[in-house]
Amino acid sequence: MSIRITALYFLILSLSIYAWKDWFKSLCGLILLMAVIEHPDMPKNLFGIQGLNPWNVLFGVIFLAWLVSRVRDGLRWDMPRYIAVLLLIYISVIVAGVLRAFFDPGYFAEYPLKSLISEELINTIKWMIPGILLFDGCRTRKQAVMALVCLLVLYFLICLQVAKHVPPSAIFSDSGNVEVLRNRIKKMVGYHPNEVAAILGGAYWGFIALLPLIPRKIFKIAVLIAACLIIYALALTGGRTGYAAWGLTGLILCLIKWRKYLILAPIVVILLPVIFPGATQRMLEGFGQVNVSGETIANEDEITAGRTVAWPYVIDKISESSLTGYGRLAMRRTGLYDRIEADHPGTGTPHPHNMYLETLLDNGLIGSLPILLFWAIVVIHSARLFRSSNRLCSAIGGLSLALTLNWLIAGIGSQHVYPEEFTFGMWVTLFLMSRVYLEEKKAHRTAIIAQGYEITHQSFDESMAVIQTYEK
Repeated sequence: MSIRITALYFLILSLSIYAWKDWFKSLCGLILLMAVIEHPDMPKNLFGIQGLNPWNVLFGVIFLAWLVSRVRDGLRWDMPRYIAVLLLIYISVIVAGVLRAFFDPGYFAEYPLKSLISEELINTIKWMIPGILLFDGCRTRKQAVMALVCLLVLYFLICLQVAKHVPPSAIFSDSGNVEVLRNRIKKMVGYHPNEVAAILGGAYWGFIALLPLIPRKIFKIAVLIAACLIIYALALTGGRTGYAAWGLTGLILCLIKWRKYLILAPIVVILLPVIFPGATQRMLEGFGQVNVSGETIANEDEITAGRTVAWPYVIDKISESSLTGYGRLAMRRTGLYDRIEADHPGTGTPHPHNMYLETLLDNGLIGSLPILLFWAIVVIHSARLFRSSNRLCSAIGGLSLALTLNWLIAGIGSQHVYPEEFTFGMWVTLFLMSRVYLEEKKAHRTAIIAQGYEITHQSFDESMAVIQTYEK
């Protein structure tokens, strides 16, 4: 057993024991472990038992400690009803899709039942639960700051791994080897390069949103350096959709709050190709090609990596069952994958490479509308917090808004609406945002009731104090 694995087991044991004293801090440790959960050295199981791995063991202990703590401390479940209802519908749609796949496997009958239950059901819903625990346990400003810092450190650790395993030549030269080097990310970090690009773009803007909360100049400089390293790692991923999502997310954030920075947009557009010529070449793949007649054209298939070949087939299939869809793994179960592969060899894909088309194909309009409504509410709540004069609220709202927008925009070219490992941090962030949003609403409502007591730059703990004083 290597020293790293020994240290990992010691850390898991320590956090598991400490969870019975303070499960919230152990939960923050669990969040940080997501940076290495897909690393090649991370044990995938213990004693040969599927699903029994170090991360799941720690998660199970924290969950039990949370249950005991709720009874001991008498915590009241206070998630807003409309969010709780939409979340339950979201989970119900996932369960219904898996049940449909179980009773009607179709062309994908060889897919193991064990994998269907573990991967498409248990391991999908599992990534939501730590965020729900954090929402329930985050009751003080100190806990909110701790969770925010852990989430930012999580993305920074992923950034460092990418920077370690992909050489700078991938983006600082136009040698055209970005695609080859992208495979190192999947092999050495564990996450797909497009997944890393989809999260690092939002993480960058989250670090920028954190700056007003930092009191000392030296720490602001450290945060800016971390943000620069994240944008460097984003460029290394070669994820073209991630590049575009990063730019559009930044533009939206500027329109919402940072309007004075819009003047920098043209400068950034000019400088980025100079600084990252390799990434620019990757972004412009398919443009400016010369055909047999000598004309300069844009190769649509290369620009979209074959997505425009699959999308018409997917749209036609959706139209055949637009209300209810076909259930999980519909691309394979309905034979759509085989049909595309037969018509266009080498372009077949197990999913539509567009999460909006995927949810319509799997869940139809009936299942997709509540899912999209859920994310619309997340964006609205995050934007309101982001515009708050309270610096902590603004930082948490900014991170939540940046991660969500970046993922929703990147979803046009890939991703899934179903929770996954790489979206774990986003799910935790949106539940942290929901807790802070709820406390801010409570504080303002209590202020109005308590004969016009005005709360402006109020801390998390002060909000709670006002509420508790009034209730007494």
